[in-house]
Amino acid sequence: MIKVTLFFLRGILLAAISNSFAIAGPADYVYTPVVEFGEREIDIKYGSSSLPDGIQSEATGVGFGLGATEYWFTEVAFKYKSKGGKDVSQAEWENKFQLTEIGEYAVDVGLITEIEIPLSANESWEAKVGGLFQTEFQRFQLNGNVLFKRKFGLAGQSYNTNLLYQLQAKYRLQSALEFGVQGFGEMGKWNDWSKQSNLNHFFGPAFFGKLNLGDHRAVKYNAAWLFAASRNAPGNTFRMQIEYEFY
Repeated sequence: MIKVTLFFLRGILLAAISNSFAIAGPADYVYTPVVEFGEREIDIKYGSSSLPDGIQSEATGVGFGLGATEYWFTEVAFKYKSKGGKDVSQAEWENKFQLTEIGEYAVDVGLITEIEIPLSANESWEAKVGGLFQTEFQRFQLNGNVLFKRKFGLAGQSYNTNLLYQLQAKYRLQSALEFGVQGFGEMGKWNDWSKQSNLNHFFGPAFFGKLNLGDHRAVKYNAAWLFAASRNAPGNTFRMQIEYEFY
């Protein structure tokens, strides 16, 4: 089991140190492949980044999600982004599919699809799809996701399909407090990764927890402070997510 886990992690890390140039949104979070049937949640996300050119970027999102079946989770959210004085509003529809029984194999597998619909004028649509991978050993949980993202919708614009990654490792100290690391990045065009000089990765410490409120209700949280691991990445990024779960 440990050898399989190390092989899995090695593959994810090799992807992470490859070339990239774009910047993930400051409120982006690490997807996991687990679906809880019947679970409903109110989801709040926030993030803030200091970009290399001195521009501040912020993002906020509020959504409602439902574990519609044992293998399908769906969420509708509204997002607000601000960058360099430009404000954008979006609606988002996310669907997550659990493809394997949790714990049946060494690595749990899921699929994520997401579409962002602009509510502001002269803005592109954005679609995202990718694989979600998770494994555990002892008190450790490791996540690695490979995602494809493409904008579309504006006449006369040229769009590329970009390859993204997400990484997470956490130590389950106790339910109310877990700690670990998170990492995000984009690798440029999926079939033509960016040059080494355009590396754009950011990593940092993260905290997680779940507070049980009784009567099938709970509050889950995770937050991270991320630092540039390449020249063009945001110098500092703070991101957080709070979920109120109920059945």
